[in-house]
Parts: sequence; structure tokens; C-alpha cells
Amino acid sequence: MAFKIGDRIRVKTLVPTGHCRTPYYLRGKAGVVETDIGAFRNPEELAYHRNGLPERELYRVRFEQLQLWPYYEGSTSDTLVADIYEHWLEPAPKEHS
Repeated sequence: MAFKIGDRIRVKTLVPTGHCRTPYYLRGKAGVVETDIGAFRNPEELAYHRNGLPERELYRVRFEQLQLWPYYEGSTSDTLVADIYEHWLEPAPKEHS
């Protein structure tokens, strides 16, 4: 397990060919790990009738809506939560104060 609850992460900006389970609009965006859901066979491999091994850790990640959509008009406290596999995540760069 590479991440723990509360870690700031960023979704990698990969552009794979074929089946992908990570929404395009989340790529390159930073969020916070809310939950470690557990390890599961990789659905990107299962889609091609492969065994999906090794298993990949799946995380529930919270994103601020204002960070995802530049013209978002909802509340500043609105968030989006997505389940994202570990191989799509990397530590987020440190924020400057």
C-alpha cells in the first residue's frame, strides 16, 4: 500500500491505449485519499480476458470541485469522490504557502 488516508495525491496524466478505468477529467488533478478500499484484480487487464494480476490497491479519493472545473458555480465546499487504482496515483507536489 503506497498511500494512507489523508495523503495528498495527483492522478497521473497517462494516455493509455485501450480500456481505462480512470476518468480523463481527473488526470493531472490533485486530491486527498479518503479510504483504502483494498486490493483487487486490475480491471484494465480483466477487460482483455487476462488474469488481472498482480492485484492493485484501490483508493477512494476526494477532489474539490473548484479544482476540477474552472467555471464551477456551486459551493466552494463541494467535492467529487472517485475510486482510483494505485498505479494511476502519485504523491502530489507540495503546495506553496
